[in-house]
Amino acid sequence: MRVGAHVSIAGGVDNAVENELDVGGNCGQIFTHSPQVWQDPNVGDDEAAAFREGTAGDLDGPWVIHSSYLVNLCTPKDGLREKSVDSMQKEVDAADKLDIPYVNVHLGAHTGAGVDQGLDNAVSALDELDVPDDVTVLVESDAGSGTKLGGDFEHLAYVLAESEQDLEVCLDTAHMFAAGYDLSTPAAVDDTLAEFDDVVGLDDLACVHLNDSKHECGTNKDEHAHIGEGLIGEDGMRAFVNHDGITDHDVPLVLETPNEDGKGFAWNIDRVRDLRE
Repeated sequence: MRVGAHVSIAGGVDNAVENELDVGGNCGQIFTHSPQVWQDPNVGDDEAAAFREGTAGDLDGPWVIHSSYLVNLCTPKDGLREKSVDSMQKEVDAADKLDIPYVNVHLGAHTGAGVDQGLDNAVSALDELDVPDDVTVLVESDAGSGTKLGGDFEHLAYVLAESEQDLEVCLDTAHMFAAGYDLSTPAAVDDTLAEFDDVVGLDDLACVHLNDSKHECGTNKDEHAHIGEGLIGEDGMRAFVNHDGITDHDVPLVLETPNEDGKGFAWNIDRVRDLRE
């Protein structure tokens, strides 16, 4: 079972390997810099080599790079689009340097341009990237608040179908739930993943951000809870991690759960392993 967490690279990206091991993970996710600012990854050759060696020796993988929160592929604004494409290009290049197979990105918000135009903006922005051969961009499902796109499976399917890039998908369970896809019972998990398979395809699911939700289904509110202790709950989480669509494809599960109530990533990773039957 491949399960891990989003860990810090403070002090050097190579420290992420030890940080992942410390919480009991065997795969994981990182930011290459603060996600709140426009900043280059700036990964040194020595730390990149140490990261690659540590990963190969101690982890099953994969790693995922999560792009900056400022990236907006759907934007109609030329300046923001240019910054977003430039940021994404630097992320896929960093992934290549680190032997990381995936860079994860939200589609962003159309900010009044409309859904169709926003999706076309995202497709054309992604198509500007020169993605290295061993790197794949993952489009992440969104909670769907405001004019943000990616909350509907149809949005993801459209971008995958229309882009010239060989894209895949990262599903976030809290985002799916917030966007109106119920995961709180075994039957709901079956229905939601069957719909995803029909609209997008489970063969294109490369990663899952496994998070419970502090808010009700369909509220578009994105706030993560400990595994089994939110409104998806234990039954839904157990059904999800044991679903054939997840287990048969050996989909890596990366946690972005909170650090509160005396519980952090280690507690949540243990919880996921307990739920896997």
